[in-house]
Amino acid sequence: MPNLLSQIMEYNRSFVEEQKYEPYLTSKFPDRKFVILTCMDTRLIELLPASMNIKNGDVKMIKAAGGVVSTPFGGIMRSIIVAIYELGADEVLVIGHHDCGMSHLNPERVKEKFVARGIKEETLKTLEFSGLNLERWLRGFEDVKESVKSSVNIIKNHPLVPAIPVHGLVIDPSTGKLDVIVNGY
Repeated sequence: MPNLLSQIMEYNRSFVEEQKYEPYLTSKFPDRKFVILTCMDTRLIELLPASMNIKNGDVKMIKAAGGVVSTPFGGIMRSIIVAIYELGADEVLVIGHHDCGMSHLNPERVKEKFVARGIKEETLKTLEFSGLNLERWLRGFEDVKESVKSSVNIIKNHPLVPAIPVHGLVIDPSTGKLDVIVNGY
């Protein structure tokens, strides 16, 4: 039985040879001039764009666990700032979702899973002695609406983000229904 990578590469060869990429051709600039920060949840891959009438090439989409901006100078904020200044985005949407895996995430349980998958206890201790607070770094959130508001606030008040609308929404991962939590206008 072929492994995952072999299966992907086999499919990719035929995808390219048969020019199945043609319907997806677009530029790197978002046609609808906005950037979305959302969760990496598998239920949202097709549902979120369909629920918003978003087509390939319309927006910049940033995905991360929980759709959370956890630090103002990390990779998520860098991506948002690049989308604004280099790729022409004029608005930001933070979209969380109900039943998120980051809600009620238990850092102790995650650390136990590290060890079960072969990470040594001394590695975890070294990280903590080096200044990484694993409890805080792995902590999820209790309330998706509050999480969205917090991320919107970090983006809106970031010293490098211009005065543009930053909206906060929550999507139902079963129906695609969107609720506005923060209207950035």
